[in-house]
Amino acid sequence: MDDDASAVYIGLISGTSADSIDSVLVSFPRGTPQLLASHSHPWPSALRERLLALAQGDTAITLDTFGRLDVEIGHGFADAACALLEISGTPAAAVRAIGSHGQTLRHRPTGDYPFTLQLGDPSVIAERCSIDVVADFRRADIAAGGQGAPLLPALHAMLLARPGHTRVVLNLGGIANITVLGADGSVLGFDTGPANGLLDAWCLRQRGESFDRDGAYATSGYCDDELLNALLDDDYFALAPPKSTGREYFHLEWLATHSRLATLAPNDVQATLLELTARSIARAIARHATDVDEVLACGGGVHNGALMRRLTELLAPSVVMSTSRYGIDPDFLEATAFAWLARQRLLGLPGNLPSVTGARGYRVLGAIYSSPAAGSS
Repeated sequence: MDDDASAVYIGLISGTSADSIDSVLVSFPRGTPQLLASHSHPWPSALRERLLALAQGDTAITLDTFGRLDVEIGHGFADAACALLEISGTPAAAVRAIGSHGQTLRHRPTGDYPFTLQLGDPSVIAERCSIDVVADFRRADIAAGGQGAPLLPALHAMLLARPGHTRVVLNLGGIANITVLGADGSVLGFDTGPANGLLDAWCLRQRGESFDRDGAYATSGYCDDELLNALLDDDYFALAPPKSTGREYFHLEWLATHSRLATLAPNDVQATLLELTARSIARAIARHATDVDEVLACGGGVHNGALMRRLTELLAPSVVMSTSRYGIDPDFLEATAFAWLARQRLLGLPGNLPSVTGARGYRVLGAIYSSPAAGSS
């Protein structure tokens, strides 16, 4: 398919926190993404609770329930895309394709038969929206021996690399991942461990609130060094990249394996989890980006003032700032990446970086699901 500089794409993603479905409308003048409109679409609360339970290891699910859930999630993504079209006043016919990440329920990129599983039936989205959908972005990379994640570093390099300077792009979603943009043009990226996922889950359990606004709950407590050190002793933090992880690993049951937990006040646990996020990120950056000038943060964690202040302290003298400083909305960069990945697929261009995922080579990512409009033309 020939490129059309005037074409627009939609990107859809619900991250490991499953707090909402982020949707963006993006154009690509001169090949560089330009955000035209954005929308965060809430999950129905009952469905979100089921998604979080499954992502944290609840395997009590029948095949019938699994199939229904795939379609139900697909309708959720279609709702988000349709809402974005309405909000932006964009006709479906003006959108070349939707890039839909889906909702990750399992990510097991190692072992005898590595796999990754995202639900959200793309055919439902294509039918509902009358727009072609590109989905299933991760499995081709895993089939090629890669981790299937993270997939954002290629876009980070396009938007934020600065020759002669080392920058780190830090994505603070449910899981934290970094992209190291080397002064020499090299690109490295991997998941460092938990970001908002554990903080949100503990806050919800203790206070009934889905997130710790501005880190106020964490700052009301004190970090417990004994628990922190035990958590940091987990083998994942010592693994060399390429590596990736998810909520199926870093969840409250993982936290509960540490006996020290039962002796602490709940707000002290929250403070310790915030320090775990900050410390594990800082250690990863210190190990793999020793000459970093700037750390550019995106994702929901940029709104946690306590976390951002702690990262600033740990990463000094490097400067920590939001990607908004460079005109990139930190809340919608990930959704933008999946609009870009959809475009890459339609152009027959690779979407992965082997230096990041460990795949045997570059791969064109995603499968195309045609809309009814395409079938009638």
